[in-house]
Amino acid sequence: MRPIELLKQTLDKIPEAESALYTLSDLRSVLPELSTGAFKTLLSRAEKKNILKRICRGLYIYPNRYQSKGLVLFHAAARLRAHEFNYISLETALSDAGVISQIPLQWITLMSSARTQTINCADYGHIEFIHTNKKPTYLSDKLSYDKQCKLWRADISLAIEDMKHTRRNLDLINKNTLNELI
Repeated sequence: MRPIELLKQTLDKIPEAESALYTLSDLRSVLPELSTGAFKTLLSRAEKKNILKRICRGLYIYPNRYQSKGLVLFHAAARLRAHEFNYISLETALSDAGVISQIPLQWITLMSSARTQTINCADYGHIEFIHTNKKPTYLSDKLSYDKQCKLWRADISLAIEDMKHTRRNLDLINKNTLNELI
């Protein structure tokens, strides 16, 4: 069987409940015998045939199985920094809570124990990770797990605290809505 057919067949066998986002190491495990060059060629061909779509460097989506189109950036963030402490905060958390007037489209903001970085996810948008030294134990009462996004989410007070700490623009915050929610 040709490598591209084996890749597609393997991806088709993965249960739908599993994520359809794959890192290079995930994909590499399907065909470990391929040389580095052959593996890169395989990925390129898989993209051309719409078997895989590159989200960003090192992360691919299997579009035939991916159901949560509006959550791609959140799921990508969770996969990209799976070994770090990350949580949805800043403008994204405040927009979702209705505290800021403008909804950031195709841009999500997260606090992360890793370095500050903005990742371009092509047609899907951008993921902005902002470094924090805060420890999960300190924040446990201000975080809740968002099953849909597969990430921790800051409550409004923590998101405001993060906005101030990172010196983000507070002009978009609707003070009346904020007072009602806190």
